[in-house]
Amino acid sequence: MIRLFIALNIPENVKDQLILLRDFVAGANFKWESKEKLHLTIKFIGDTTESNVEKIIYELKFLEDYSTISCSINDFGFFFRDKNPSILWAGIKVDDSLLEIIDKIESALEIFSIKKEKRKFHPHLTLLRIKKNPGNNFINSFKNFKFEPIFFQANSISLYKSELKSTGSVYQEIKNYKLK
Repeated sequence: MIRLFIALNIPENVKDQLILLRDFVAGANFKWESKEKLHLTIKFIGDTTESNVEKIIYELKFLEDYSTISCSINDFGFFFRDKNPSILWAGIKVDDSLLEIIDKIESALEIFSIKKEKRKFHPHLTLLRIKKNPGNNFINSFKNFKFEPIFFQANSISLYKSELKSTGSVYQEIKNYKLK
């Protein structure tokens, strides 16, 4: 079995800007998600057979028919589990074409018995996976931090393999689809 997901790739200069903002707010002394892991997951496929990988690559070829996607990073926020922060994220606004792409991906993957996502899409970049509550000062410093939006064009979507290791997950790009 192979664990897959599909992600909108974020330009390197945008990741650099985001890291500077993040470090300005909280400093670099946390186990942040690495720059290489900053992407916008648009579909988590999960475990599938290796024999399906080439077929999935083929089914996603339609992605190359789409134009670049206008995006902006606008704020920081948290996902909570049992009232404790579990994920610090950077919120992204995307143009409607990405929602259309996601619908088309969901339909294309149905032939592989991959279930459609039921949750509402919440575009974000995961910055930190929180294991121990960092306290209200940390949470409030991100919640209250205001910055000028970071506008950018996303010009590719990739199919990734995710391997779970004791040190965390490792991502490997399998196929990159360039947008027009």
